[in-house]
Amino acid sequence: MGLLSVLLLIFMPWHVSEPGRGMLLTIPRGTSPRQISHLLRQHGIVRSEIGFLASARLLGWTTSLKAGRYRFNEWENHYSVLRTLVNGLAVLEKITLPEGIRASKIAGLVANRLAVDSVFVMRIINDSDFCTRMRVEAGSLEGYLYPDTYLFQSNDGAELFLKRMVERFHNVFSDSLREIARQHGWTVHEVVTLASIVEGEAVVDSERPIISAIYINRLRRGYPLQACPTVQYLLPGPPRRLLEKDLKIQSPYNTYLHTGLPPGPVNNPGLRSILAVLHPVPVDYLYLVANGDGTHTFSRTLDEHNAAKRRFEHVRRNTVNSHQSWTSTP
Repeated sequence: MGLLSVLLLIFMPWHVSEPGRGMLLTIPRGTSPRQISHLLRQHGIVRSEIGFLASARLLGWTTSLKAGRYRFNEWENHYSVLRTLVNGLAVLEKITLPEGIRASKIAGLVANRLAVDSVFVMRIINDSDFCTRMRVEAGSLEGYLYPDTYLFQSNDGAELFLKRMVERFHNVFSDSLREIARQHGWTVHEVVTLASIVEGEAVVDSERPIISAIYINRLRRGYPLQACPTVQYLLPGPPRRLLEKDLKIQSPYNTYLHTGLPPGPVNNPGLRSILAVLHPVPVDYLYLVANGDGTHTFSRTLDEHNAAKRRFEHVRRNTVNSHQSWTSTP
């Protein structure tokens, strides 16, 4: 093959798509060079399968082609396509995981975006050996998958994605925060566990240190936490109004039946809830009841707490009755 022919084979431009649009193509993991060349030709990104493979061999890049989701420009040639695949210049995708999200929900979202099985993702999350490698002193990554916005490539593995989340947790839960926890007599796991309860309970940021203080006060007095998020954790589906039977579920996570902290976090808390545990406000409240608008009423005694619950139930019934009356009006 003459030099001119080689240059034409490798560098001759090819019209890929309509002007200004570009072409997106996913190269799955484990795809062979021949299969990649077929995909590229099938989608009109290269002129010839044989020519593309020949160009890869001439450049010594046959075994260096990487999987991923790629965007190809309006005009390409074999060299530009090969360079994109060899350098792994895949399209970056974004996923935002909110504070308080559960590991099971993360598994579903990650599985969907990475095209893997959510059961497989949960298996990694609950792999004690993987937890040890990630410096997590627990049998699960629940609580340590830091909620944030992450950029990733579609060919990233689930293990790599989870690793990034745990590394982000370690960066946020810095050495200075670990020292504060130590001074309070907390382990990291205890802080994260209580922070997850605060995360599940709090809506208004200013209430987080108060809610944290209430649970700490109850722990110090040996009272059961009676924290709704720990019972919600035992129920499938999204959070709902708890029933009397829910409070009787036999589980170490049920803080209505067991004193002390549950065995581990019930979601993945953000920094604000972690700080609330490390810096609780000095209050003597022991009880809280949700007002239905994201805020809470805090009480020092059981009588005050019961009165607050009656007020809320009265408001809730009036609201329900008013709504039913409105919806039944012809």
